[in-house]
Amino acid sequence: MRLRRGIAAGLVWLAIGAPGLAQETTLITGARIFDGVGPELIEGRDVLVEDGVIAAIGEGLGAPDGATVIEADGRVMTPGFIDMHYHLALCSVTIPDLDGAYAPDLDYVGIMAAQEAERVLMRGFTSVRDVGGASWGAKLAADRGQIAGPRVWPSLRTQSQFGGHGDANPRFLHPREFGGPANNLERLQYSRIVNGVPQMLTATRENLKRGASQIKMHLAGGVGTEFDPIDANQFVVDEIRAAVEVAEGYGTYVAAHVYTPGGIKQAIEAGVRSIEHGNLINEDIAIMMAENDVWLSPQVLVYRTFTPDLGALRLAKGRMVEAGLDRMFTLAKKHGVKMVFGTDVVVNPEACAAQNDEFAARRDWFTPAEILTQATANSGELLQLSGERSPYPGVIGRVEEGALADLLLVDGNPLEDISILEDPETVLDLIMKGGVIYKNTM
Repeated sequence: MRLRRGIAAGLVWLAIGAPGLAQETTLITGARIFDGVGPELIEGRDVLVEDGVIAAIGEGLGAPDGATVIEADGRVMTPGFIDMHYHLALCSVTIPDLDGAYAPDLDYVGIMAAQEAERVLMRGFTSVRDVGGASWGAKLAADRGQIAGPRVWPSLRTQSQFGGHGDANPRFLHPREFGGPANNLERLQYSRIVNGVPQMLTATRENLKRGASQIKMHLAGGVGTEFDPIDANQFVVDEIRAAVEVAEGYGTYVAAHVYTPGGIKQAIEAGVRSIEHGNLINEDIAIMMAENDVWLSPQVLVYRTFTPDLGALRLAKGRMVEAGLDRMFTLAKKHGVKMVFGTDVVVNPEACAAQNDEFAARRDWFTPAEILTQATANSGELLQLSGERSPYPGVIGRVEEGALADLLLVDGNPLEDISILEDPETVLDLIMKGGVIYKNTM
């Protein structure tokens, strides 16, 4: 790659402390373009970026006066990657933190989230949907140009019932209503424990007031918490509908952590629009999801990171949901369920560092082009389901005129070998978000 006008190699983001970053006019020539949708690379087109968006795509575009010109020399251009199930604030937290033995305070959590935001961006993820945790500080700092980080669509506190997946307290502790203490995960601002419709209404309104772009709920047990069974439905229908009604009134939607057919059926009937995980679906549920335009937000990588130090009960739950992956993907693909890309790596810093391994982990079910579409155009479409609550309105996850200029240049062809993306430090030669170059490797 050759870069004219003397921009230095490496990180190029500037204006730390300023309310935003300067957006240069940039012309990228000589790239082979994956537009986020089509399975074939587009050749012979230049891409002009102005004011943070893709202003023009065409043959032989001239560079405006003063523009930066980047000659891609045949590298593959893709939209910036999007992780639809991430937790910025939990990547540097460990299981002992959740159990309370070495619990950090929120100052520590915020610092770690900001550091993780930069690492995420340097892996090529220019956008994340943060589905639970104290991500607001990292989001605000990235938006203001005070740190390097992705765009963040925050859910803020995940809404969970007592004894549910957002409750990491020991089994013997009472709920607050019966004089019990605050919850460890609540203290980390990961969750809000709510019981009953009035509390659900208040919790949903609290999240939206604080800037949530969508609402996240736990409607089933999970692997990371010890005492909530995977097969148990969490929240009753009236509680779920209360959250959905408030979210819809704000023009946005509810995403739900849930695995089982019964739980997913209840979620869809209550108006939930995004199913997180969904590992144990059956054919009827796959059909129901497709017919109701409900998104599936699945993950593979996280189910391959479980180790015995989770404890026997957590490990058994993890193995149970991992076993459902093949059937889930097969049925979802058969019935045309819309799918996005996400990782959900939490309380495991080493697994978070391997975020890009999710690309190759999906090869058993999808072509490289299908995987890249999930991580770009599909995920961008679901992001904007938050409507007026979206912090970044506009087309995202596509290389097309008028889209947000979140772009990567890849040294190699991921449509031939998706596994090259497992080494972002080596293969990502350019990382641009909103027209700002954050990485350029000469």
